[in-house]
Amino acid sequence: MAVEFAQVQQKYAEEAQKRIKAEGISQFEALSQSHSDRLRHLVDDIWADHAALDAQTPPLRPGDSPKFLIAGAGLGGILSAVRLIQQGFTADQIRLVETAGGAGGTWYWNRYPGLHCDIEAYIYMPLLEEMGFMPSHKYAAGVEIRNYLKAVIKKYELEDKILFRAQVNRAEWNDEARYYKVDITTWRGPTGRERGSLSVNAEFIYLTAGLLATPQVPKGVGIEGFKGEIFHTSLWNYDVTGGSSEEAFPELTKLADKRVGIIGTGATAIQVVPQLAKYAKELYVFQRTPSSVFSRGQKPTDPNEWATSIASEPGWSDKRNANFIQAMTDGLPDGVPNVVDDEWTRRAAYRSLIGDQEFATVAPEKVPELIGRFLALDAPDTAGVRQRVKDIVQDPQTAEKLTPWYPTWCKRPTFSDTYLEAFNEAHVHLVDTDGKGLDSVTANGAVVNGTEYPLDILVLSTGYRSVVIDGGDASVRAGIKVLGRNGRDLSEKFATEGISTLYGVASNGFPNLFWLGTSQSGIAANHACTLDTLARLAAYIVGESHVRVGDGTKAQKGVTAEVDAAAEQAWGLRILQGAARFATISVCTPSYLTGEMGPGDMSQGKSQEDLIKAAKRSPWSGGMPAFLDVLAKWRADGKLEGVIASGVSAPN
Repeated sequence: MAVEFAQVQQKYAEEAQKRIKAEGISQFEALSQSHSDRLRHLVDDIWADHAALDAQTPPLRPGDSPKFLIAGAGLGGILSAVRLIQQGFTADQIRLVETAGGAGGTWYWNRYPGLHCDIEAYIYMPLLEEMGFMPSHKYAAGVEIRNYLKAVIKKYELEDKILFRAQVNRAEWNDEARYYKVDITTWRGPTGRERGSLSVNAEFIYLTAGLLATPQVPKGVGIEGFKGEIFHTSLWNYDVTGGSSEEAFPELTKLADKRVGIIGTGATAIQVVPQLAKYAKELYVFQRTPSSVFSRGQKPTDPNEWATSIASEPGWSDKRNANFIQAMTDGLPDGVPNVVDDEWTRRAAYRSLIGDQEFATVAPEKVPELIGRFLALDAPDTAGVRQRVKDIVQDPQTAEKLTPWYPTWCKRPTFSDTYLEAFNEAHVHLVDTDGKGLDSVTANGAVVNGTEYPLDILVLSTGYRSVVIDGGDASVRAGIKVLGRNGRDLSEKFATEGISTLYGVASNGFPNLFWLGTSQSGIAANHACTLDTLARLAAYIVGESHVRVGDGTKAQKGVTAEVDAAAEQAWGLRILQGAARFATISVCTPSYLTGEMGPGDMSQGKSQEDLIKAAKRSPWSGGMPAFLDVLAKWRADGKLEGVIASGVSAPN
């Protein structure tokens, strides 16, 4: 067994080396920033109804002064608004600014065939209890989630509070007036390309840009020269394939006589490939690195089970989420049932990425031992997923190429009962690049290892800009220049000091500014849980600050909530103390999680100061259950410790 374990680790290292490129993250380019006009237009908002949007009364006009301005109307932005309303503020006090022509964030943009959330709907879809909504399946389709979020917006009277086709560019704090001056770019007209601008003043700013916001493609391989149809999975072109974005499993009838190529085999492709395989004449799947594919276990929601077991008592939603994150981090105590009971909750080693209590703090000299323990914990899972490929894929050579060789935590696991099966079809061809990626794309097809594969349609399932590229700075991710007290730039502060926050939502010197991110906060496999935790936290800070100053009403102007410098430093120290446990990522194959760096490369050539700054970007190491406990105790203390609340005195 010891020999076999060592051989597996050697195989991991060999496969990782194949995928290391000197260009690192720069081997990709954001579509929106491409030098190619054709590629840039692949991210045009094809879903927007520009005529209808032009006819609407704008919810923001030059000189307006909303109390809250939320940059983003995806899941994080919607949750931020709802949690503020639940704190006693009103929808009329809130405005959201969204670049798209509709709400939903990633669920607005992504509408590819087969799209479903990989987290159970009963814990992923927020506010189910408040909405009285029962998801149709254990894993909800993208169209169901998108329409559900529209329903949430309607229930909380936010429909006319969102400025679509707009981007917040700059927010500057005015200390005397106690508000941010916010500059916004707008787009109008029949194609959404007529550029305009406006400035407003807002007392509170939220930054809620998502982690999957910037589609990317391999750079310099000639994709723009392909003469056939091209589109990215983040904006599926149903005019080319047939079908509709309003169906979970649309009929792609226009592919019947087409040779289709799809580049990428990550989480999106796992869902797309089986749908393309149903309709395309020939399907070529171009693979750099295979995914770990576990079983899905999809099933319709049983109304009786929903009423009597799942949603049978008040508070069920938070309890179910708590059960899931406990199973994913520290494991469930004896006698406590696994209520979600899916493949996620059986991935014991995934906690190496999201934290746990057992290894919340690790001495640097103990890191090799820690990595060894997680690799050993992971061994049965990785062996099982490799065996699953062999059991399903009939051709041994194809099965070998589809076999993943890296620890489970190095890429987001995928779940499907149809993906591997698709490669048993004679017209579905796996084109493995042995970790190198495409040689090139020609006018007529794609070239791998000197062989050209003729194609009519090229689907780009090439993912999104790496989560590490913004360095944990929410203003960079949102594309907003934020100037706080005394004109200090938030990005300059973080570049100088490293990420500095209290609980990952706010920073000293930037009053009334909040964001939802992963640095210095608790994280979970269910990102909706992370977003909701931080949205509730920010809303509580704002609400309590109003209670404590001036007249205490939610309508009072001039209230500020700012992180105390000492509390920020203390929290940063706690983050640093746990950062070493995330060295588990250092053994991973290059991916978006590592910034396309290979094993050991993430710290190579960095100064001690840079290493400390990198460590400060880490999440809370104790896992989401412990993070929630920290917040609960802080809240129960009732002192709003670490937050300085101030306001203009109410008149007599």
